[in-house]
Amino acid sequence: MAADLSRRTRAAEQAGPRLRRASAAARPVAVVLALVLALTGCGGPPAADQSPPVPSATAAVPSATAAVPSGADATTSGIDALFLAMMVAHTEQTLEIVALGLDRATDPRIRTLIAAVRATETDELATMRGWLRDAGPSAAAAAARHDHSGHSDAAAGLARLRAAAPADADRVLLDVLSRHQRAAADLARAQVAAGTSERVRDLARRIDRSRTAEIDLMAGLG
Repeated sequence: MAADLSRRTRAAEQAGPRLRRASAAARPVAVVLALVLALTGCGGPPAADQSPPVPSATAAVPSATAAVPSGADATTSGIDALFLAMMVAHTEQTLEIVALGLDRATDPRIRTLIAAVRATETDELATMRGWLRDAGPSAAAAAARHDHSGHSDAAAGLARLRAAAPADADRVLLDVLSRHQRAAADLARAQVAAGTSERVRDLARRIDRSRTAEIDLMAGLG
């Protein structure tokens, strides 16, 4: 019995480092997923998902990992579809802000900038909607279940812009749009870290660069 206990003790000591390494490998994906959800105003992942972190981006979202049907984009994982769904909602809100901004802005430099934002994001929106369709009904439905866009501050920003006095409209627009685009850049960076589809990650990189450049331009116009 003493010999058996000694063998078990040695086995546990040898297994400990392996388990710690596995846990450490799982942690970055769980952290990134939490960041993605937090950026939309939620405190964390849905309460129904109580599974422990795992070292796979797709497994980190259990309800969004159904097999992609034949003919669909098999490289689009659950977290990719989640990002696309949230960015579609975010972009729709951007276009609302821009449309109102074009009605209210007076500075021609600001009007030129937001017209360019509208053109760019209209194209991106069509692309992302198409990729969600390509991912198949299972991925699109799972992404829709995880869409937390209703918690964003876009509605509050639109209300601020509508209520702004004419003399303040440009300043309020720059503030509202800068905050909104900063959230998009943060979400895109999280996707680059956690996503599995290279084309979605490439789009996320471009979104990060373009939104960051827009924020810098708006800072110079304020």
